[in-house]
Amino acid sequence: MIRTDDLARLPVASAVPALREALEDHGSAVLCAPPGTGKTTLVPLELAGLLGAGPARRVLVAEPRRIAARAAARRMAWLLGEPVGGRVGYTVRGERRVGPDTVVEVVTTGVLLQRLQRDQELAGAEVVVLDECHERHLDADTVAAFLLDVQAALRPELRLLAASATTDAAGWARLLGDAPVVEAAGTAHPVEVVWAPPARPVRPPHGMRVDPALLAQVASVVRRALRERPGDLLCFLPGVGEIARVAGQLGDLGGVEVLQVHGRAPAAVQDAVLAPGGGRRVVLATAVAESSLTVPGVRIVVDSGLAREPRVDHARGLSALTTVRASQAAGRQRAGRAGRQGPGWVYRCWSKAEDARLPRFPAPEIRLADLTAFALQAACWGDPTAGGLALLDAPPPGAMAAAREVLTAIGAVDPDTGRATGRGARMARLGLHPRLARALLDAAGQTGTRRAAEVVALLSEEPPREYGDDLAAAWRTARRGRDAYAGRWETEARRLTSALSSSGGASGPGPSADRSTGTRRERESGAGGPDAHGGGTYEGGPRAGGGGAGGPGAHRSGTYEGGPRAGGGGAGGGKSRTGQGGSGGAVAGGERVADGDEQVAGLVAALAFPERLARERGGGTYQMVSGTRAETAEGSPLRGARWLAVAVADRPVGAGQARVRLAAAVDEEVALRAAAPLRTESAEVVWEDGEVAARETSRLGAVTLRQRPSAPGRVDPERVRAALLEGLRTEGLGLLHWTRESRQLRERLAFLHRRRGAPWPEVGDAVLLDRAGDWLEPELGRARRAADLGRIDAGQALQRLLPWAGGEAARLGELAPERFQVPSGSRIRIDYTDPERPMLAVKLQEMFGLAVTPAVDGVPLVVELLSPAGRPAAVTADLASFWREGYQAVRAELRGRYPRHPWPEDPSSAPATRRANPRR
Repeated sequence: MIRTDDLARLPVASAVPALREALEDHGSAVLCAPPGTGKTTLVPLELAGLLGAGPARRVLVAEPRRIAARAAARRMAWLLGEPVGGRVGYTVRGERRVGPDTVVEVVTTGVLLQRLQRDQELAGAEVVVLDECHERHLDADTVAAFLLDVQAALRPELRLLAASATTDAAGWARLLGDAPVVEAAGTAHPVEVVWAPPARPVRPPHGMRVDPALLAQVASVVRRALRERPGDLLCFLPGVGEIARVAGQLGDLGGVEVLQVHGRAPAAVQDAVLAPGGGRRVVLATAVAESSLTVPGVRIVVDSGLAREPRVDHARGLSALTTVRASQAAGRQRAGRAGRQGPGWVYRCWSKAEDARLPRFPAPEIRLADLTAFALQAACWGDPTAGGLALLDAPPPGAMAAAREVLTAIGAVDPDTGRATGRGARMARLGLHPRLARALLDAAGQTGTRRAAEVVALLSEEPPREYGDDLAAAWRTARRGRDAYAGRWETEARRLTSALSSSGGASGPGPSADRSTGTRRERESGAGGPDAHGGGTYEGGPRAGGGGAGGPGAHRSGTYEGGPRAGGGGAGGGKSRTGQGGSGGAVAGGERVADGDEQVAGLVAALAFPERLARERGGGTYQMVSGTRAETAEGSPLRGARWLAVAVADRPVGAGQARVRLAAAVDEEVALRAAAPLRTESAEVVWEDGEVAARETSRLGAVTLRQRPSAPGRVDPERVRAALLEGLRTEGLGLLHWTRESRQLRERLAFLHRRRGAPWPEVGDAVLLDRAGDWLEPELGRARRAADLGRIDAGQALQRLLPWAGGEAARLGELAPERFQVPSGSRIRIDYTDPERPMLAVKLQEMFGLAVTPAVDGVPLVVELLSPAGRPAAVTADLASFWREGYQAVRAELRGRYPRHPWPEDPSSAPATRRANPRR
């Protein structure tokens, strides 16, 4: 029996007529409805004609998270007075409840993405509702782009509705072709904001780190809110770790039940939270509770103000989830949870002034995350660059280039056209990140499909930290099946085993997946079960999809890091942690089969993350193929393994190297085969430790495997020349032979270049190194070692830069003379060290009688007048003024110290001399 009274209380009902009209007239619409108005539950039922009005239609509702999809379906079925699986059903990864009478089906965006790849026309669906589109998950944006493509090219009758409480309505309306925006009135339940910032400043979030002082403040605010207000309490925290820490600080709340809700929580726990409780409850949740959920009894929200977003650092080859300040839109969504069933209160753990500085909307995942899975989806769709897709935000070119490099390396796309290969189509059908799909396809033939699927399932959702950092040991723990994670892992392993079998098994490439750029009817569809996941956004955490460069998807409880580079190729033999080689090392394309847990786990991890293979450096530290250094924890069973296949790593705040979180020991053969395209053999000539070193080097990425000196006859002279130039750049031009005359010549040239410009040459270090071929040849070409550089006369070489062609070189002595003849007859060397102020250092008595300051090329010399002992006595750029005003003070000071030297009253008319007065 339809619960008409409950339906009548949903305010969105008033907007349904306008919504129907918009969809009929335009084909697309944007629905803005505050939380609790019924947009997720009433609107699909109305559009499907299940409430007696309007034509009967089959409606697909796309939700960003599994918990929201299940909850929405159950709520709609309850409103109809039916069980789930009748006219209302749902499909999420690993679970499907639909029947022959289902007309409203709630799916995750990942599931819908897979269906579109399998059936571009989306046969049978007449209306698609994209719920909570404000969250800007990568899968949701991709689904919207594909649906607009389908609507434009294949099914103009398909109706599209973007729905959210806080979305950028104008942006979505433009994307949907200037679609009408329908707004629904909100609930009558007000939500009072209580500002509850910490008493003292807390450190801003950094990476995955949250200041413990803020978590203590959140726990304190929870206790305060329970004392001050009635009803259940919903507290928003950024991740599973923070939930656990706050739960530990709450302790005994006097009969109040504390529940923890996140994407990794068992379905039974998630469902229990959505059912009315018997007593008062505190629900600690991640962003999974932000949208599309009504937690019964909640009247209070405590908001930490934090969220998690993916970040990719292509330069370091690492990626991670990072903690950020939640947007204003997220704050409104969270606050709305408190006002769904009555007046509520939201306690915000920041100040009102801070709130005004928060970003308006969350950053779109397409700007932040690894785009490997997205790029494969676009390639399978027939648009490798995604340039033709209708997206609110274009994918960053650098991230797309990194994604294509990975896909090319693992054989998923054609290197020339970027189109999906048959192998790439099979990967897409598996519902995994392409890296994990590659590992499953390539390992299954060597390990057996089930065993490969089990390890891949372990990598697709990071196991709990208590499982340890040894991947093989974690696998054995999961097989014992004693916790909720093990149950999810077993379900995913079964799904992958089935999906691999249905996609053509483990050996050989799949059917061609090249797509026509014309009619999508002609494209080969993807495959995969209805519970397959698109490989982008996993529904377990806030924007937790994509996983960063090289990840299977951002793990719900923490972070992992991986480089954007990937190797193709096969896999090699396994090796036990004790160093004893097993007899069954796995070789991709070979005959041996990996049989031990260590071998299988290491093979799969190596194939998934070849650039994170790491060789021991000693003391528990390792060098990854990507160049990143990592260390294992003290006491880890992984310590001592010569090679590790690192599946999960993070970089603690302030640490100089990554920290291994999950890895398996492998032997060098596995490493070499799994990362075969990253192996290089080169004859190197480098400048090292002040000398030219010529050697033949074998490397696996950044890891040096072997080196040996090159035979003299095999050394390329051009490489030697390049190494010598590198030495000059590194250690400076001082490696050459510089006499006093050579240095002065360079200074004279610098003076003339500054004074006159061309054709007088610039002689700074950077320019001289850049023009080394103009002035150091042929001596540089004959040099073979550092000592040969020391024999090159720099001054003689600099002569080659003089402007000989125009005859200007002959004027060097005239324009910038090396010496100046003073009145005593001495020829004193001019110091051009400062090209703006050449200097003449001369004994004072030798300048008697000279009234005019000497100059070179019109620039007055700075005259440093010296005592008879050669010590500075005075400096002047105006000799006449010095004789008038400064000389008498110098004379008074020095005549008693040097009585044998002349100290005339009028130096401007006295004869200059180099000698002292004769003895009497």
